[in-house]
Amino acid sequence: MSLLGQRTTTTSMNWDDFKSLIGKLERDGEYKFCLLISIGVFTGLRISDLLLLKYKQFENTDILTIQEKKTKKTRRIKINTDLKEIVERVKVKMGVVDTSQFIFVNKYGTKPIDQSYVNVKLKEILKQYNIVLEGNASSHLFRKTLGNRVLRLNNYSNESVILLMELFSHSSPSMTRKYLGIREREIHDVYDSLRL
Repeated sequence: MSLLGQRTTTTSMNWDDFKSLIGKLERDGEYKFCLLISIGVFTGLRISDLLLLKYKQFENTDILTIQEKKTKKTRRIKINTDLKEIVERVKVKMGVVDTSQFIFVNKYGTKPIDQSYVNVKLKEILKQYNIVLEGNASSHLFRKTLGNRVLRLNNYSNESVILLMELFSHSSPSMTRKYLGIREREIHDVYDSLRL
């Protein structure tokens, strides 16, 4: 339950802020979150699926294959060349030898970090690097950043909404539109279009 006046809707990150943040996190040795944000945005995976990824899933392949926890569907995701380079470069910097380990392992090295930790740390990172969002910061930020990037690149076309619906495993285009806040944005644009 949220507190009165608390923002509960997660927004997306500006693409230039995303690119800058990834570079700064890598530069500053924040490798785990450099990878988490990169993989999250480039794949559009839910946090429950992201946290279970292992390095070996990125080795010698251009396709990331996972079974989604929520839908139980098998997804095959094309690994973007930029993402592949980031994962490989950061893996080397971290000195990872055992590629069968979780990418986002906890400080004890026993299991993946959890979503609540991700959400807290994400807020700290955004504050530290002076990235201001319109809404709340949570792990949904990754998927929404990808979604809004795809929409912008395709002029908010209905076709892009359909593609994102499939990518996000949503049941309808209206669900995708609501998830990305498209309708609300369109309504706000109506108000902004009123001129004297």
